[in-house]
Amino acid sequence: MLHHKILKKEGATEWVVFVHGAGGSSSVWFRQIKSFSQEFNLLLIDLRGHGKSESIDEINAKKDYSFEAIAKEIIEVVDYYQIKNAHFVGVSLGTIIIRQIADIDASYIKSMILTGAVTRLNIKSRFLLRMGRNLKSILPNMVLYKLFAFIIMPKKNHAKSRFIFIREAEKVAKKEFLRWFNLTAQLASYLNYLYEKDLGIPTLYIMGEEDHLFLEPVKQLVNKMKNARLQIVEKCGHVVNIEQAEAFNAISIQFIKQPILA
Repeated sequence: MLHHKILKKEGATEWVVFVHGAGGSSSVWFRQIKSFSQEFNLLLIDLRGHGKSESIDEINAKKDYSFEAIAKEIIEVVDYYQIKNAHFVGVSLGTIIIRQIADIDASYIKSMILTGAVTRLNIKSRFLLRMGRNLKSILPNMVLYKLFAFIIMPKKNHAKSRFIFIREAEKVAKKEFLRWFNLTAQLASYLNYLYEKDLGIPTLYIMGEEDHLFLEPVKQLVNKMKNARLQIVEKCGHVVNIEQAEAFNAISIQFIKQPILA
């Protein structure tokens, strides 16, 4: 089972499950724990090969390494604690995993809060991923990750997010990093599949106004969804929960208490 941490609030009935992105760990939510734990029960999970979760063995990696398989590992933890449904909070590629959980069984999810959400790939992000796949066999994985971090989070006020994500990525084994990176080869078509239908789950997208790769696709998507809304945070990049933690926490907690109704 994936490594995870449980924080229970006495008398609380609502659960919040936190899902980090590729190269991160559950520690990227350190600025959320105090605020959220005063209101809800929390489940923080390290994805396979990240944080304190072990990588899968070579045989199983070849058999089934997909967003669906990763989502099912999260469901395994949720089922272990008999959590019938919860509010899921994700960042970056973690938002794809949450959306995959909804596709497997929407009853697990009461609402979704997605920050730095990856919903579609624009020309810039397609080029970036293609470049990365061409360079992954040449450059050390940390050089490639640092390059990506600076491209995705280029401004001075993004420095804290860059530092944290680079620090956490250094703990990820090279093979695990490359497995995750290989998933991006089919990402464009996979995202089209995931977002071709509105599942009716209350969804809040919290995006930084400086998220130059992923904000515009989210704007277009929200215009088509009845149960979704978008909150744009000023002077903020890809990782709102770190760069503007107080705003992120206040917006998220309010949404959980009063989610969008159809």
